[in-house]
Parts: sequence; structure tokens; C-alpha cells
Amino acid sequence: MLELLLCSLLTILPDYLFRRYRQGKRLGHEITFFSVWFELRWGITACLMLTVSLITVIFYYHPSTSSATLYFRTVPLISEAVGRVSEVHVDGISGAVKKGDVIFKLDSSKQEAALETARRKIVEVDAAMVAAQSDIIKAEGQIQQAKADYQQASDELNVKSELQRRNPGIVPQRDIEKLQVLLDGRQGALDAATATKQSAMTRLSALLPAEKASAEAAVAEAQVDLNKTSIRAGVDGRVEQFGLRVGDIVSPVMRPAGILIPEGAGRQALSAGFGQIEAHVIKVGMVAEATCISKPWTIIPMVVTNVQDYIAAGQFRGGEQLLDAQQVLRPGTILAFLEPIYQGGLDGVTPGSSCVVNAYTSNHDLIAAKETSAFKGFLLHAVDAVGLVHAMLLRIQALLLPVKTLVLSGH
Repeated sequence: MLELLLCSLLTILPDYLFRRYRQGKRLGHEITFFSVWFELRWGITACLMLTVSLITVIFYYHPSTSSATLYFRTVPLISEAVGRVSEVHVDGISGAVKKGDVIFKLDSSKQEAALETARRKIVEVDAAMVAAQSDIIKAEGQIQQAKADYQQASDELNVKSELQRRNPGIVPQRDIEKLQVLLDGRQGALDAATATKQSAMTRLSALLPAEKASAEAAVAEAQVDLNKTSIRAGVDGRVEQFGLRVGDIVSPVMRPAGILIPEGAGRQALSAGFGQIEAHVIKVGMVAEATCISKPWTIIPMVVTNVQDYIAAGQFRGGEQLLDAQQVLRPGTILAFLEPIYQGGLDGVTPGSSCVVNAYTSNHDLIAAKETSAFKGFLLHAVDAVGLVHAMLLRIQALLLPVKTLVLSGH
């Protein structure tokens, strides 16, 4: 309507003034309700054409959307395993929490028993290491005894062998053979004692430390499982829709305990969906304005910080059926992210609030370029100037938004 009124000032009004004061035709006489079209046909036709052109230029180069929302990501409060709630540390259904605060705890008797078992295993390995040290000492004593027995048998064999050499026949050959067999046996006993010591040392230096490391890893694993029974806040924020009570069953798949909203979520950027036809117009750095339902009568200056290069309506998941384009009921939008130009611009706007956004094209750099002709510069000036109409429309929307919401919507 505002575009039509502006265009009529340039078309219908001059046409009427020409016919009234130049041709002498009077309103109510020559110009009547039934002769308006014939008398003002040129002005009306030009007004309609100019209005359509103006609306096209405004909505193309200065896009607007009412599909704008302060989206925010929520964190579900769930445990990593199924369990029964034993403690709840949040009073009511909502409350502020800090990072690391325990929100609720599950029954941990099984995990505590597993942790105690793992700790006992470490004590058992420590005792085995003490026993291994005793085995080494025992093996050293056995080695000393085996060495002494071996030396005794060796000396006796040498004496009798020397006597046999000096005076053959004085020592029976059978005794020498028995002493040789005894010496070999004593050598085997010495080797067995040495091997026993080596085995005890290997057990003490390699096997038992590995068992202790495994036991310590089991303790760490049991401690992790025990820690999982305490569900903590990963970030500063606020717990909402928290109706958990002692005795409830919590499952990581079917039964989350509530929702954690991070602090500051939904207060940094506004997500707006513009029509696909404006894909080449929406650019990073464009100046924009927004007005939100939760903060009426307020215009928030913003700037486009990012434009998503994909349209959500075109995504699909691989499956057993072919994709049919008719399944897309309506075309998707170009998602743009906007942030306030001034610090604190979104203060007072409730996260999740619906907003109306206008973005404005600026051709200042192109107009200032030397290669831009005068005619093209004039057209670009006209394109930038008509953005004022859209800014006026946004302010009218902001003014009438509470009336439309509270009165005309049936409240």
C-alpha cells in the first residue's frame, strides 16, 4: 500500500492536476467515479506499472523475511548407562548450574564394588612382589649350596683321579665313574638353582610389574565407571524441564533427565531464512535491521556475518528408495546468520523469539568506481534509495506488531 501511495504521487496526481487545471475538467462533473478510468487512464496505468516495478526492486535488492529466530543448542541430560537415580542436586524443575556441578547421581554400588576389587588386586600384586623377592633370596641360598656340593664332588673326583694316575689300580674305576656322575648331578642342581633365581628375578622385574600396571588400569577403568554415575554439567548454564526424582530410571536412549541450556545460548546471532531468488543478493557484510516479538517497538541494527551455502530442502539420506523431487512440498530458504552491530543489541530479546528482518543492498563502492557510467550510477542510486521504503515498512510493522499480536489475533 505504501508503494502504491508513493507511485500515485508521481503518476495519478500529475495526471489529475493536468486534467483539472490544464483541460479544465472538474472532479464530480467531467471527472466522476464512473469516468475515472477513462480520464486518468494514463496515470493509473503508469502507477500500476511503477508500483509493480518498485515492489520488485525493493523486495529483490532489499530482501525481507519473517522466518528469523534466535536459535540455540540444548544439551540433553542423560547418563552413559542405564541406572536408578539415588541423588538429585537440583531443586525444582529448573536451576542455574556451573561447569562441573553434580546434577544427579545414579546408584553406584556395583561400580564401587568393582573399584574395590581392582584395588585389592593391586594389594595382591604388591604381596606377590614381596614373595618374589623372598624367592630370589631363597634361590641365591640354593645356588650357594649347589656350588658347595659341586665343589666338594669336583675336589673328591680330582683327588681320586690323581691317585689313579699315579698308582693305577689303587682306586677302583667304578668309584671314579660314580664321582663323575655325582659331579654331573651337582652341576645340574647348580643350573636348576640358577634358573630358579633367574625365573624369580624375571617375575619380579617384568611379570609382576605388568600385572600391577594391568591392575592399576583396572582401577582407573573402575574409577571412570564410578565417575559416570555422577552426571555433571559440562558448561555453565541453566537446567530446564528437570522433573527427575530419586528412584527414577534413566536411560541413554529413551529417558533423558532434562535439558541443559548453555549460558549465553541464543544471544549472539540471529538466523534468518530468505527466499531462494535472493541467493545472489544476500552477502556477508550486508547491513540489516530486525524487530522481534519479545522486544516490541525496537529496531535492532544488524550485519550479515555468514551465509549458508546449502539449502536444507535438498538434503537426503541414502536408503532403499529413489528420491522423488515432488516430495519437497515447498522450496527451502537461504539461511543467513546476523549479529548485532552494537554490543548488547540483542539484550532483552528472549532466545527462540521470532523476528522480522530486512537486509539492505549497498552499491556505494560500485557507484564510486571510475568505470561506472553516470546512467548506471543513477540506477544504482535509485536502487539504494528505495531501501528507505522498506525501512519505513519495517518500522510500521514494529509499531503494529503488538496490536496485531494482542488484538487482531483473537486474544
